[in-house]
Amino acid sequence: MKHQQLLNIGFGNFIVSSRIVAIVNPSSSPMRRLREDSRKEGRLVDATQGRKTRSIIVTDSNHCVLSSIQAETIAQRFSSNSEDEQDG
Repeated sequence: MKHQQLLNIGFGNFIVSSRIVAIVNPSSSPMRRLREDSRKEGRLVDATQGRKTRSIIVTDSNHCVLSSIQAETIAQRFSSNSEDEQDG
């Protein structure tokens, strides 16, 4: 069985790396619409611990995960996880 790589999205919250489709900045109008649509359809996971949303992670199951960590920081973590997976 293949080991699932977890990605830290802040405050002790993790997401399975292989399920991530996109890591986006939440400030644009389309991303605000995506967030609202996900909330209405019950596909929104808020992992901000009450802090400001700084990134939205979209999964292959069409869920949106809100994080208070910058999108660039999560992308760096994602990249280093991918490199670790290839090395090991």
